[in-house]
Amino acid sequence: MSLSQVITRIVDTFYFHPLRALIPLQIFRYGFCGAANMVLDSIWYFLIYHFIIKGRFIDLDFILVSPHIASLALVFPITFFTGFWLNRNIAFRTTETKSSGQMAKYALTVVGAIILNYLCMKLFVEVCNIWPTPSKSITTVISAVYSFLAAKYFTFKEKGKGGAAIPCGKSDGMEV
Repeated sequence: MSLSQVITRIVDTFYFHPLRALIPLQIFRYGFCGAANMVLDSIWYFLIYHFIIKGRFIDLDFILVSPHIASLALVFPITFFTGFWLNRNIAFRTTETKSSGQMAKYALTVVGAIILNYLCMKLFVEVCNIWPTPSKSITTVISAVYSFLAAKYFTFKEKGKGGAAIPCGKSDGMEV
């Protein structure tokens, strides 16, 4: 049994009856993978900030990088690749399409999500005068919906199909 099958079985154990009536399996897996990647991001950030960067400014001669931004820059590639792997192998379970093409598409959707986050925060805080914390919450929901739809219909879309590898609500042959 592969690592992705083991992780999928673990994820699917949390997909019990009340959730089945409310959330399609693919959306549940996507949310679970996103939450797992967020936890990994926080752990990696903590470890890198405290044990590698050690709270120091990084002088690159042409710019002085603050410790929190340096840590962010080091964590981003890690969670980028874990997020890609989790989405490809757990949430959307695609195997027929080459991963290199999907990774390029994934990078585009991540850039799109970053731009969307920036624009939404500017709109909600500076134009609509909504406080920053509720603005961030609204932005996160919008970004998550965008990211899911981009993953389903662009990044992990199977050739010749309108959606991703497993239709929402299907178990892809594995016991749930």
